[in-house]
Formats: sequence, structure tokens, C-alpha cells
Amino acid sequence: MKISVSSYSYSALGTDDFSRMRLAKEMGFDGIEFAEINPPEGVDKADHAKALKALSDELSLPITNYAIGADFVNKDCDSEIERLKGEVDIAEILGVKVMRHDATGGPEEERFSLEGFEKYLPTLAKGCRAVTEYAATKGIRTSVENHGYYCQQSDRVEALMKAVDHENFGWLVDIGNFMCADENPLDAVKVGVKYIAYAHVKDFYYKDKSEERPDGYFRTRADNHLCGSVLGDGVVPVKECLDLIKGVGYDGWVTLEYEGQESPLTGVAKGFEFLKSII
Repeated sequence: MKISVSSYSYSALGTDDFSRMRLAKEMGFDGIEFAEINPPEGVDKADHAKALKALSDELSLPITNYAIGADFVNKDCDSEIERLKGEVDIAEILGVKVMRHDATGGPEEERFSLEGFEKYLPTLAKGCRAVTEYAATKGIRTSVENHGYYCQQSDRVEALMKAVDHENFGWLVDIGNFMCADENPLDAVKVGVKYIAYAHVKDFYYKDKSEERPDGYFRTRADNHLCGSVLGDGVVPVKECLDLIKGVGYDGWVTLEYEGQESPLTGVAKGFEFLKSII
């Protein structure tokens, strides 16, 4: 497996897309994932994507995944499908073979409701299926991530996988994000690897809800407390999760996603060293 880094990991630096690519190369990563791309003011998104692809080729730093937001429930589903088809075209320009999009954050009043999820599942499946059918014509595999509370726990994402039921549609397995839905990462990864298209590794510090929420922590679905950490410093069983991923024969990209309080210049670098030591 080769190691990539998410552009999101450098968010705290406020750097542009080109600077993030150069920094990833300087740090020694094999590739970079773009969590959205950010064209300068007045620059067309497609033109910006072409410029990023040109730099990718110059640096010999492949763009490994294109990850974007989406919402088939709070927005008109058909309009969102057409918008995402346009994002598939951007992914094609970037030269990626995998693209991740969200499904929904869920209606605010039903964000944690299983009944609400089951009600909207056919709409989510319709949107994901239409996008992946289009992406398949471009040689791009689409995926959703266990992400955003509503479609975060493993049984819900698996239900979406089964509802879409398309060979071009897979799961971006983020080993840390399951904790946001109060799931044991090892148990959840065992479900996700059956559909894996791409992998994210991240780590968290954890505090129980019986304790006061420390500064910098955010709430989980069950009101426990999480805070991003350097990979290997938190409570996520990173090596064991990666062993499960390797065990199903996955040999694709593993992307480091860092959202800790330490500067990315050191936090990402430390996590990268830890990740190299266990892959």
C-alpha cells in the first residue's frame, strides 16, 4: 500500500492547493488527496483542476482521490445528481480513479433517527447510483465515507451499499470516524472492508461524557468527547484496523487525515512516520 495525505490535513496553515501539493511532496508522501479544490478568485474550476494535474505530473505526486460534499436529502436530489456529474468531470481532469462524495448530513430534526435514515434511504441510493453510473463511463469509482453523523455508523453505510448495489460504488473506510458515532473502530472496519474502495487513517483523543468536555473537543452522537490527535497518539487501534484492511487484499492508497491541534507541519510529519512504521 502507498501512503497519501489529505489536503484537509494542511487546512490550519491556510495554504493554497499548489502549496499543499509541494508540502506533501517535501514531506515524502507518495500522493495527495484533495478534499475539495479551491480555485483562486476568477479562475474556472476546470482550469484550476488542469493546473493541479500539471503540477501533479511535474512533482510525480499522483492525486489519489477527490473528496467533495454532497446532500441528496436537504437539496433537490435530481439537481444534486447533475452537480455531482460535473464534479466527476473535475475528477477526470485531476486524473483520479476514486472519488468520494457525501450522501447527506440528514435533516436537522432527524439527524440521529434510524427511522429517518430508513425513510430517506431510497433517495440516497437513487442519487449515489446515478452518480456512480455516470462515473463508471469515465473509469472513476465513486464512494461514500462513514462521515457526518447521519451516514457514519457501519450498519447505515452498509445499508446504503446494499441499496445502491452497483459494482462501481464502494466505501471510503475511515478508521477513526466511526468513533464520532460511538462505534468500536475494529468492529466497524470489519464491516467496511467488505466494500472498501479507499482508506483514511486518523486518530482521536477520547473523553467519556461523564467528564466535562475539555477545550478543543467536540461531541459524538452519544455526547462523548473527541479531539483530533497525531496518528498513533490517540485511542484508535490504527495497526489492527490496517491489518483488517490488508487482510481482505486491499492494496490501494492509505491516506493520512490529520485534524489535531498541533501544527500540521509537525503533526502530519509525526503521523506519517508512525504510519510508515506499521505499513
